[in-house]
Amino acid sequence: MIKVTLKNDVKEFESGVSVAEIAKSIGAGLYKSACAAKVDGAVCDLRTVLDKDCEVEILTFDDENGKKAFWHTTSHILAQAVKRLYPNAKFSIGPAIDNGFYYDFDVEKPFSPDDIAAIEKEMKAIVKSGIELEKFELAPDEAVKLLEDMDEPYKVELCKEHADKGEPISFYKQAEFTDLCAGPHLMSVAPVKAVKLTNCTGAYWRGDAKNKMLCRVYGISFPKASQLEEHLTMLEEAKKRDHRKLGKELELFTMLEEGPGFPFFLPKGMIVKNELINYWRQIHTAAGYQEIQTPIMLSRHLWETSGHWYHYKENMDTTVIDDEDFAIKPMNCPGGILVYKTKMRSYKELPLRMGELGIVHRHELSGALHGLMRVRNFTQDDAHIFMTREQIKDEVKGVVQLIDKVYKQFGFEYHIELSTKPEDSMGSEEDWEIATEALRQSVTELGYDYKVNEGDGAFYGPKLDFHLTDCIGRTWQCGTIQLDFQLPERFELEYVGADGEKHRPIMIHRVVFGSIERFIGILIENFAGAFPTWLAPVQVKLLPIADRHLDYITEIKNALEAKGIRCELDDRSEKIGYKIREAQLKKIPYMVIAGDKDIENNTISIRSRKDGDIGSMSLDEFVAKITEEISTKAMN
Repeated sequence: MIKVTLKNDVKEFESGVSVAEIAKSIGAGLYKSACAAKVDGAVCDLRTVLDKDCEVEILTFDDENGKKAFWHTTSHILAQAVKRLYPNAKFSIGPAIDNGFYYDFDVEKPFSPDDIAAIEKEMKAIVKSGIELEKFELAPDEAVKLLEDMDEPYKVELCKEHADKGEPISFYKQAEFTDLCAGPHLMSVAPVKAVKLTNCTGAYWRGDAKNKMLCRVYGISFPKASQLEEHLTMLEEAKKRDHRKLGKELELFTMLEEGPGFPFFLPKGMIVKNELINYWRQIHTAAGYQEIQTPIMLSRHLWETSGHWYHYKENMDTTVIDDEDFAIKPMNCPGGILVYKTKMRSYKELPLRMGELGIVHRHELSGALHGLMRVRNFTQDDAHIFMTREQIKDEVKGVVQLIDKVYKQFGFEYHIELSTKPEDSMGSEEDWEIATEALRQSVTELGYDYKVNEGDGAFYGPKLDFHLTDCIGRTWQCGTIQLDFQLPERFELEYVGADGEKHRPIMIHRVVFGSIERFIGILIENFAGAFPTWLAPVQVKLLPIADRHLDYITEIKNALEAKGIRCELDDRSEKIGYKIREAQLKKIPYMVIAGDKDIENNTISIRSRKDGDIGSMSLDEFVAKITEEISTKAMN
């Protein structure tokens, strides 16, 4: 018998029991909704057989890893449907992704919309059949031979890479379709009650433009039809809010072919960016941070010491100056460390909080670029905190509270994920355990819930990631807190303690916005371009009804600008209704309209983006209203 711990409840089972059988023993409902499992923290298949005491968690579609198993299974259904309709198609990879799945096919010609409709119909027929999935393993040489016999060259290439390890190669079979795959997968195709193929694009094999262009089909699936309907409604709303479309319409930023992945901010976009930066400086000054600036390009020697040259080089842009290798910084931390080292530090200076709005560059594949969300250069609102071991929890808590304050300012809800030691890591097990436990205790003591993201920490330390939720339910990873014992060691950082001896500080890496460019993209989509007044590039549009009202409204404009209110005057000889509609399309918070009656009464007529006409008032009344809105950063 073995002991299995299920949510702190220990049960005994015969050795050799499968996770699926355990789920069934708990209840038919759980078994029916189970997608995958975790055994001692490792995600695995429901078919996994247990032969020793362990901790088991059954994962449903509500769990992130449960969704991935569900979507990965749907990608196999997609591939099976394609094979039935296009027997000569060759298969490459078909993973689950953040919002669904895709599969890459080598076909004679790209799929047309009619082809996609036919494939989707065949997928639904496969689901209706309720085929069960079977997992089997082969020795490496047998696995390669099977794939060669199947005439699947891309799979053969992948299999040969894994064959070098000498370990068994796993496959999943559903009726006539067999795929090379590590899993995990659903027990059968039956739970996939709702499926939709959403897009079809080109994608180079392995993301390399030197390789053949494949046909990539994207899709999404759910256990219930109602969930699919909700998702498709969200996608339609997301299209309306696309920051690339609104960024162009509102004249915020542009992307040009002369700089792929390098955003050009236009004057109105710079206002939004600078307002965010001003807010960042305000809250960080209040929280005891000192601002620094470090060079964009630094020598290879520095990046070797930091470990980036060995762990991150494929994402770095490099050059040669005077026969010496240099790298354009992908991160600000090594520069911040050099600032720390400019003099010997005392324990009385710690914690030392240094913030930097650093421009960083990272090499992204052209196919991954997406407006402001995925770029090749961006402004990282970085900060590095140098501290003693005794100060770790207080400093982590301080950063968590700062991030909470910022996200609440914008009306965002969020959840926290604790990411633990990855395979490609530096440092001792003891340091990692201390660092991970410090993060865990900090969020727990503050009363926050969190998820554990096994193996996804930075190579130098564990981290807390903050995933905010926008107004249509999408999540975005922005803030992060990374606890680092390694770089202070590698750079031999020191401070003089109260005992007069030299000690090694501990380091926090953290961002709040993450990338200011990406955060602006998120804000554009969250607000559908209708920024709150304090962020709006133009806060007031001034509209004279006729030319004879121009002098009066120009005086109003001058008075508002003297109070620091951003104004724009529309003095065109157009009808007032046309001007109002255009200002509404530009999503300007307020319109000030002036006509004969306003001049006679020494008032102005106000129209709000949110509430429509709000009547006449004196200039002083309007100034008091809007300046309070701006100073309090009201989220109207």
